[in-house]
This record gives sequence, structure tokens and C-alpha cells, in this order.
Amino acid sequence: MAEKQIILTLEGLKKTEQKLDYLKSVRRREVAERIKQAIEFGDISENSEYEDAKNEQAFIEGEILTLEKTLRNAQVIDEGEISTDIVAVGATVRLKDLEFSDELEYTIVGSAEADPTECKISNESPVGAAILGQKVGSIVEVNVPAGILKYEILDIKR
Repeated sequence: MAEKQIILTLEGLKKTEQKLDYLKSVRRREVAERIKQAIEFGDISENSEYEDAKNEQAFIEGEILTLEKTLRNAQVIDEGEISTDIVAVGATVRLKDLEFSDELEYTIVGSAEADPTECKISNESPVGAAILGQKVGSIVEVNVPAGILKYEILDIKR
């Protein structure tokens, strides 16, 4: 079975590569040093420092594998090809909440890059999926557990 394509912006690709490089070049060495020091304490069968370091090592190795898989399956969005006619992955969209009249601005990204604290929402999230393919002036309804949210698309930009 083919692995799922992971959509990344160029910025997301760079961040993923930097994080992978950091884990491989810095964190691996730090944990190896912790393991070495813990072994020097003596009997590893009852050594909590050793167990702790081994668990951290396993976590880091898992994270490295995940990042390598992400990069292997990455489909990078070319920002020059992002249309401002319709909402697409990579676009920044300004929305108006029709219930509260609040204006919101989100950048639509792939799920691997989503970070609501930076106003980056996934194309697979309820809001992201609802506005994909829509044009400026469109009214979209988003089904969420609390009910239905209504937004008007005010602007689309790169």
C-alpha cells in the first residue's frame, strides 16, 4: 500500500529538515552521553538514570523515523503556484465569523505542519476542509461539535 502524501509548505519542509538534523546531530549525542554516564554508576538493572536515558533514546529514535518518513512522502507546495482566486493549501485566508463579526486569518497547511497557535490550520480540519476551493465572498458552513459555524471569505492571499 502506498504511503500517504504529506503536504508541506517550503517553510514547513525547512523546519522539518532542521528538526531532523538537530535530533540526529545534537540530541542523539546528548542521550548517548547520558547512557554512558548512567552505565558508569554501576548495576544497570536497578539504575533509574539508565532506564530514563534509554527511554529518551527510544523516543528520539521514533521521532527521527517519523520525520524521515515525513520528508520521504513530502509534497512541497510551490508558493508561486498558489492561486488567490480560490482557497488552496498554502494560501492565507481572512474570514469573518458571521455570528460574532470577528475577523480571523488562517494559513491553510498540511496536517503535519498545522499549528493553531501560529494560525496555521490543517486542510483536513473542519474549517480548513470547508473553505478549500471556495472564493472570496463565499459563505461557508462548518459542522463542529458545538453546532454550525458560518464564515464569509473576505480575502485570499499567498
